[in-house]
Amino acid sequence: MNTIDVIVILVYFAGVTAFGIYFAGRNKSTEAYFLGNRSFPGWAIGISLVGTSISSQSFLATPGDSFKISWIRYVFVVGFPLVILVAAWLFLPFYRRTKTTSAFEYLERRFGPTTRLYGASAFLFAQVVRVALVLYLLAIVLKQLTGMELWMCIAVCGVFVSFYTVAGGIEAVIWTDVVQTIILAVGGVICLITVVLQLPGGLGEIISVGMADSKFQFAELMPDGSLRNIGWSFSMQDKTALMVVFVGLTHFMAEYACNQNVVQRYCASSSMREARKAMGVCCVASMVIWTFFTFLGTAFYVFFKRFPTDATDAILSGDGGAKAEQILPYFVMHHLPAGIAGLVLAAVLAAAMSSLDSSLNAISTVSIVDIYRRHLVKDRDDRHYLLAARYFAIFASVFMVIGALVLAYSEMSTINHTSVALSAIFSGGLLGLYLLGFLTTRGDGRAVGAAIVCTIIWTAYMTLAKSDVIPESLQLGIDSYYTGIIGHLVMFCIGYFGASFLPQRPRDLTNLSVWTQESTPLE
Repeated sequence: MNTIDVIVILVYFAGVTAFGIYFAGRNKSTEAYFLGNRSFPGWAIGISLVGTSISSQSFLATPGDSFKISWIRYVFVVGFPLVILVAAWLFLPFYRRTKTTSAFEYLERRFGPTTRLYGASAFLFAQVVRVALVLYLLAIVLKQLTGMELWMCIAVCGVFVSFYTVAGGIEAVIWTDVVQTIILAVGGVICLITVVLQLPGGLGEIISVGMADSKFQFAELMPDGSLRNIGWSFSMQDKTALMVVFVGLTHFMAEYACNQNVVQRYCASSSMREARKAMGVCCVASMVIWTFFTFLGTAFYVFFKRFPTDATDAILSGDGGAKAEQILPYFVMHHLPAGIAGLVLAAVLAAAMSSLDSSLNAISTVSIVDIYRRHLVKDRDDRHYLLAARYFAIFASVFMVIGALVLAYSEMSTINHTSVALSAIFSGGLLGLYLLGFLTTRGDGRAVGAAIVCTIIWTAYMTLAKSDVIPESLQLGIDSYYTGIIGHLVMFCIGYFGASFLPQRPRDLTNLSVWTQESTPLE
């Protein structure tokens, strides 16, 4: 980097730090630290949701995927608008009826405290995996910029993000997310414009070459480096377009039904109307950004096919350990002018931070509300829990750094593939659990307990099968991509039908299922 790029990035870092310091002085209670006193407008929450869900996984991994493979994982997001529609009118009211702070408070009201503890624990495991993935991507960028060792980049980035998140709470998270998401979008547009202007055939060349080389198709990368077109058949052994759609639907349904990152924003909105507005903003902006960054990866493929280098050939083939996620930083460093490169690199950093800060704050919230205050240390004053929340955010940051180090020195294909597989393993059947609560009046803590045990057994089996610990003769041949779908089904079915074999206990389910809702105003 030259001096101008360094100055641009330092200005960005200084601005984010200032946000954290400013909002630190406004956090006088856990209500302010976790929810910003429930006063945010819908447009800000919506943009924040975009930054949280997209992050560097879109800015780096999505272009890397379509550069190296195809548009196969775009199929993953096509059901997103349907999920948003269902979530806005079905799931949202369950959280807006009460002054909810954590998504898992609902589980206790519906099934009991043990179920709430399980849900919170499964969420914490999944989020630690997620933040480790995102931090790893961020460190890759910093390594290419500075030449520092990867482990040092992970440590530096982890400390910086944790600082403003721990200090500023949810207000710092949401308002920095707004700024960071805008920077992310601008950075991507700059990259595409540069590619189009430098290619002799411009936009038409991207489309024609991409179509000729099957880059716009839904194809899977095979071990020998070839691309195999996938069909729309039903299969649990292979990735098909239909099955990837199902995986995407369950992933996003879980995200918007019971993920604390999202539910916390439902509750931080100033009203039901603003919360639904936030979800609409998130839906439109997310689909545009996913489409754009997938296309950007194809544009990089065409650009470097015309102007190849040894480095980009290695990234495409994976030679020497080069990873697909490195293609955007490489393009920025070698093909953008000074100052502009600094802005785009700041966008890369912003993409990762907008996801990390949200997850760290959510981890802190769940740790305090669902575990520490609920089970471990009760009846202390609010000041004590506010201080403890900051300590838990620091602990989460430490685990994030350790996880990123593990990922940095392990073998994997692309980050998108790894992320989906790990999310499925650690999802814990939570979507099935919430759907059992929302959509039925059956099941209680006893039936759900049996369902949780069965889900854990299933998840453990798939994890061991993926690691080749289980002999091949005992494996079902099910792709690990579908671990999450089946886990949710196991949770729902065992909980629902298991209740038939248990004596019924009288329970008040008012406003706890779609069949027992009261027609009262929701705010």
